[in-house]
Amino acid sequence: MSEQTIKDFRVRIDSLDDRVLELISERAFCAQEVARAKIASVATGEVPIFYRPEREIQVLKRMIKRNKGPLSNEEIVWLFREIMSSCLALEQPLKVAYLGSEGNFTQLAAMKYFGHAVISKPIAAIDELFCDVVAGVVKFGVVPISNSTEELVDHMLDSFFERNMVICGEVDLRIQHHLLVCGNTKTNRTTSVYSHTQSLVQCSKWLYANYPNVERVTWSSDAEAAKLAQSNEWNSASITGDMVESPYRLTSMVEKIEDLQDNFTRFLIIGSEEIPPTGDDKTSIIVSMSNRPEALYKLLVPFYEHRIDLTRIEVRLARSSKSTYMFFVDFIGHCRDSLVKDVLEQVSHEALTFKILGSYPKAVL
Repeated sequence: MSEQTIKDFRVRIDSLDDRVLELISERAFCAQEVARAKIASVATGEVPIFYRPEREIQVLKRMIKRNKGPLSNEEIVWLFREIMSSCLALEQPLKVAYLGSEGNFTQLAAMKYFGHAVISKPIAAIDELFCDVVAGVVKFGVVPISNSTEELVDHMLDSFFERNMVICGEVDLRIQHHLLVCGNTKTNRTTSVYSHTQSLVQCSKWLYANYPNVERVTWSSDAEAAKLAQSNEWNSASITGDMVESPYRLTSMVEKIEDLQDNFTRFLIIGSEEIPPTGDDKTSIIVSMSNRPEALYKLLVPFYEHRIDLTRIEVRLARSSKSTYMFFVDFIGHCRDSLVKDVLEQVSHEALTFKILGSYPKAVL
């Protein structure tokens, strides 16, 4: 390619950049007009709803359908998510809490779902996070619920069952672990690796193969483990994700050391308002059943008869009684759908206790 051809392309790119900027600015002005219209339309004393999760999901799915490349769907979703996040911040900054410490995977999931223009708040305890959502201190909370290599997070089930919360969305996040060190770490003399229990488990084969004699120290979170590795920087490392590198001034020594490359964690978005149907939704319920031989059969038959697709079932003993089982069930459909209503009515008749946790748009990518 000649220098003149390159120069011509650069001129064209500059012109396209100007058009892109103009269109983004026009979109932002439209978002401000929508905000003014919402404020004008609500009754005195009422609070307008600026953020509609179902609307954003519909926009992202439409962009995926229209995407002709060369950018991947993931990159297109990221770009439009950030544009919408910034436009929403012009209307009203969205406050979101996430479980754990700064730099952990839950914060990364929050950024994937809401974009970087939100006001995010780390909260260490699940009960505190739920209370902040209920009290309106934050609009939404983000919590991990399950991993593709592990079981459901048990204590989260209890929180959902005991609290009046609504699941508003979900995020599927690919989990990639890196071995991080400080600048002064003697990598050839590393004696300790700090990380969360789950991270150590998910990287156990790699550790056995590469650091069989290194002590594995479990910590409350990957981010906290990074802090500890930083303070003991001469002979220690940590296993964490991408976001931890910056706030704790760590560098990646070895990337993507997880044993399974297809390693995803599912996160739930919790709020206090029900989400309208989008046409591509999922519903979560909690059901408790007596410990009888036909209990699981009684639970599943209505879904089979109405051809409702189940996507996940988790079971555990109820804390209150060893003769009662609790089922966490995900299935395709919205609780306002007529078929789903019929199924839920049948299930509720057979259950000891029954609770709809929420209907929400399925995860985008």
